[in-house]
Amino acid sequence: MARKDSLLNLRAILVRRRDALRSALAGDLSLLKDLRSESPGDVIDAAYDSTQDEISSQLAEVESRELANIENALERIRAGKYGSCEFCGGKIPMARLNALPYATMCIECQRELERSGSSGMSRHDDREEQAEESVAGDYEF
Repeated sequence: MARKDSLLNLRAILVRRRDALRSALAGDLSLLKDLRSESPGDVIDAAYDSTQDEISSQLAEVESRELANIENALERIRAGKYGSCEFCGGKIPMARLNALPYATMCIECQRELERSGSSGMSRHDDREEQAEESVAGDYEF
């Protein structure tokens, strides 16, 4: 029961973070649009503005990736798959989920993926299919 309560708490954290990222991204994009409509004063101002635009763009890209990961985690919650590894089907430890609430893999599978690259997880395909069938109803919210 403690795991289920923790998972519900993580869902609330994910929803709050998703909403914050959506607001931040909406603000970043409108700010970039406003900045581009202003004419720069001189070459130095233009260079500075260009650098700031690049930094803002990179931050928006990172926030967009995090938002996509959070949306995926919320979808996994709705599907009853949250907290289980996408590859081996085992439970992702709560310590990992607390540190990275949108984690989709246990530490062992994540390490193997990082060691061998994304194509290295093919041997887990059969276990993944079996895990999806057996885990589907474990976590209902």
